Amino acid sequence: MKALLVYPEYPVTFWSFKYVLKFVAKKAAYPPLGLLTVAAMLPEDWEVRLVDLNIERLTDKDLEWADCVMISAMAIQKKSALEVLQRCRHKVTKIIAGGPLFSSTPEAFLDLVDHLILDEAELTLPPFLADLIKGNPKKVYDSSVYPDLSTTPIPRWDLINMDKYASMMIQFSRGCPFDCEFCDITSLFGRKARLKSGDQFIAELDKIYNLGWRNNVFIVDDNFIGNKGKIKKILPRLIRWMKAHEYPFAFLTEASINMADDDELIRLMGEAGFDTVFIGLETPDEGSLKECSKVQNCGRDLIAAIKKIQAVGIQVTGGYIVGFDNDDESIFSRQIKFIQESGVVTAMVGLLNAAPNTRLWHRLKAENRLQVTVSGDNTDGTINFIPRMDKEKLLEGYRNIVRTIYSPRYYYQRACKFLEHYKPLRRRPMKKEDIKAFVRSIFYLGVLGNGVSQWYFWKMLFKSATCYRQSFAEAMTLMVYGYHFRKIAKKV
Repeated sequence: MKALLVYPEYPVTFWSFKYVLKFVAKKAAYPPLGLLTVAAMLPEDWEVRLVDLNIERLTDKDLEWADCVMISAMAIQKKSALEVLQRCRHKVTKIIAGGPLFSSTPEAFLDLVDHLILDEAELTLPPFLADLIKGNPKKVYDSSVYPDLSTTPIPRWDLINMDKYASMMIQFSRGCPFDCEFCDITSLFGRKARLKSGDQFIAELDKIYNLGWRNNVFIVDDNFIGNKGKIKKILPRLIRWMKAHEYPFAFLTEASINMADDDELIRLMGEAGFDTVFIGLETPDEGSLKECSKVQNCGRDLIAAIKKIQAVGIQVTGGYIVGFDNDDESIFSRQIKFIQESGVVTAMVGLLNAAPNTRLWHRLKAENRLQVTVSGDNTDGTINFIPRMDKEKLLEGYRNIVRTIYSPRYYYQRACKFLEHYKPLRRRPMKKEDIKAFVRSIFYLGVLGNGVSQWYFWKMLFKSATCYRQSFAEAMTLMVYGYHFRKIAKKV
């Protein structure tokens, strides 16, 4: 069997870092981890190729070579995924689909694909493969059970060119103990954090290390500290591995704000090489936090918690939301103030949207307030339900937040606020590609930049070189990110 694995294209979004990639000479931010993992589950006698449309084109020759096309996608990749499905249909190629897009709305694809492998592939792919060998595969394979991750294989990294990506990815756990109303993680992966073993984790690090990777590694867990007890047992082993290999990676991950409650945890994460964590901060309004069941954020000083994490050398990137039923028109200025005071430089502000099968989706459906299918990008200025606030006021307030916080002056001020509290445990060594990226930033931002942004670039360069020398690389990276975020803000 010849299997062609196809990963659809991402549109230009907040997290695509599309406008950053030219500085680091990369094609895409992240590789298709899910498809690479599925590839490792396929029979050894299958011929397998992978086409990532974020890196290369899908050609007719690719489709003609394949006996089947296996496609996986997130909701935000729907447009590209549909285009791939149409091309496969035109070529009469067998289509096998799975991943979050197809698992959340399988009914929308029943007539477009031959087989749907839903939910988690560890449980649904093996019976499909067994039936395929017998010659009688079913249309849909799903499971209400969550698999033990000890069965998850090491991804097939040999199928991609690592040099084309800005970061590698590893998944250590799935699931989250919290149940925020708007989040689809619990509907997809459950509320119990399921972890791989320490041996599995280290084996995956060994794999990408032995393949020559020496850069960022995104641990893509829904909540890395979902099981704090087990994580704290793993981290000392990770610290030993990182020290033995002279800290080849810088880790970034996602976690909940309660990580700030555990001094030992954040110390261990800092020592293990974590330098960035994304946290859903959502809103400074306590009523809106209670509305969406964001219990871990309630009743705490969020800014103090953020600064505590920054002080151990971990940069906090944040997610923020406007559009809750509880929000009034004061929320827009309050969000700006909250973001600026926290020093969260990379602040993803989105409009509330109801993803399929979330508690929010079911509630709004019962209230007859759902309108359109969610786009998968909560930063594109769209909303898929009838809000309590006047919709035009909500959209205008949202645009004002984004354009304000990513204006050169506000962005510079926030970066300085961050650098005041950020205390990196070690300075990352400058590599040849880092020097090239720095030179490109001087050319594109310092020479070709427009007047205001150009001024703040040079201001940050000199200030970080004199006042924040330990964090100089981080400061310059943030200025490059600011270029990307300003481009995104203009499109809202």
